[in-house]
Amino acid sequence: MVQIKRSELRSLDDAFAMHSGYVLDFSDRTMSEWFEDELRIDIDDERYKRRGTSKANRLRTFVEDEPEQVVARALRALWKYREQSGFTPYGIAAEDVERHRATLFDLIHKIEGQEATPATDSIIAFTRDETLEELVQAIRRDADAGRPQAALDRLHTYSMKKFAFLLDRRGAPADREEPLHSRVGRYVKLLEAERPLRPITKQILKNCIGIFQTYNDVRNNASFAHDNSVVDKDEARFIFETVISMLRFVRAVEVGQFETLGEGAL
Repeated sequence: MVQIKRSELRSLDDAFAMHSGYVLDFSDRTMSEWFEDELRIDIDDERYKRRGTSKANRLRTFVEDEPEQVVARALRALWKYREQSGFTPYGIAAEDVERHRATLFDLIHKIEGQEATPATDSIIAFTRDETLEELVQAIRRDADAGRPQAALDRLHTYSMKKFAFLLDRRGAPADREEPLHSRVGRYVKLLEAERPLRPITKQILKNCIGIFQTYNDVRNNASFAHDNSVVDKDEARFIFETVISMLRFVRAVEVGQFETLGEGAL
């Protein structure tokens, strides 16, 4: 949960025009749709009505009750919406807008520093698949709640699906029994043939093949996949973030290569 002072909570009122119970220019319907579309969050859930049912009270409760990374991501997205929509409260001068922005981002930086949780920006539903969407949300929930050990098994499953998808799109489908590191190895070779890569990038990618091979052992013998003695939290976080960094690079180089049917870019 986020620990912030009342004075800091009031900075949200300024940033999102919440003084009268509103949030920006949202209606109840459009706020619900925005939270669902952008964050996969049901802001109408009863747990967010502890302070009251107004849009502002639901957002305040959300900020107070949710994990740090979830809150920071939501606040950044809300400010981006404010900027893109051109919303400015009546009577607010340009210097006030900049002050509100600075105060908000000071708060966001504080929230992010309270207990940094692993980033999950590269974990997306890359094709239309209900099971995949559930898998993505489960990984995000575990990461946002500071439970990287619980996420390791699901992240392995996600990686298997992701590289199978990428290989299939290149006409080199993966066999169901093909292990993760083999899929990654074939993908790396195809990627090197498709585009020029700097020597250091090639070396890092080759090292990643070995990392994914060892990840198989972690998944089978040190995660919740089986009745195991799981890896400790700090080590689990390190493993999680290392795998995520590879997936983040893959997502970056794949944008524009294939159209996704799911949540966003590959």
